Amino acid sequence: MINSIYPWQNKAWDGLRSKRERMPHALLIHGTQGIGKLRLAERFVQSLLCESLEARGEPCGECAGCRWFGAGSHPDFRWVEPEALARPSAPGGDADEPAAVRATKPSLEIKVDQIRALDDFLNLKSHRAGARVALIHPAEAMNPNAANALLKALEEPPGRAQFILVSHRPARLPATIRSRCVAVPIPLPDAGASLAWLESQGTNEAASWLAFASGSPLLALRYASEAGATLARRRQALEAGDSDALGAVNDREQLEELAEVLQRHALDMAFATYCGRAKYGSSAGSPDGGAWLRYARLMGRNRALARHPLNPRLFAAEMLAAMPGK
Repeated sequence: MINSIYPWQNKAWDGLRSKRERMPHALLIHGTQGIGKLRLAERFVQSLLCESLEARGEPCGECAGCRWFGAGSHPDFRWVEPEALARPSAPGGDADEPAAVRATKPSLEIKVDQIRALDDFLNLKSHRAGARVALIHPAEAMNPNAANALLKALEEPPGRAQFILVSHRPARLPATIRSRCVAVPIPLPDAGASLAWLESQGTNEAASWLAFASGSPLLALRYASEAGATLARRRQALEAGDSDALGAVNDREQLEELAEVLQRHALDMAFATYCGRAKYGSSAGSPDGGAWLRYARLMGRNRALARHPLNPRLFAAEMLAAMPGK
């Protein structure tokens, strides 16, 4: 049995539950990263496969369908995720292949073969006389060939086949795919509810991290726990103008982290100039808001480039040299 939904998701759950009455063949669950969309989608998929639903459309957690789903082995369900995100228990995955023997680094894309593999699965008769469900996450990770293959399946869906797409950035999906899905927007949680939850998780400086995460509680929790120490040091170095400490990176993950910190600082400098207040927690403004907006766009591009095989220290030095006022 998977975990229950987050406290702020009750209204979103009611909206999803209402879809069951006239269930479309494809849903697009979308919203800001870090608000629990995937857990909500998992819970909904479990409810579709549950054989003894409870009140409010909640899965019972006890039937064969729920037990199989909780174990990651339901015969009528398939995960589709990039290799880099795939969980060992995902049906049809490579759980038995030791990580050490893989010749290449796991892909960040959803590949066309992963989508084509759904054809045989979705066209088979259901094992439990119900729906056959595919969950694709994050949907925008599909490369162009994979997106085209999915479009064919969405145009002529097999009977009782249901697609659940989860996306952080639905605008990156082809319009043809979006038009064939029923969109389910998931709003950003109320700040008070997010802060209460973060504090219940023992998060220090919850308000500061929630601001840095643009109001996304799960992202704020990750920043405060996993990456909090290094992020905090970079933010302190940025405020102190310590370029040496700020540019000390050793790998691509740290490079992407640096680009993110610089991008949000640049946006705060522009926001403070044009709106009178920062959004992400930086303490200063600048008379040249336009230059900081251009720098923020540059850092956005650099965040994507950071995953490519670059020299981290040289690229960090280039980013810092491009900062307005240098």
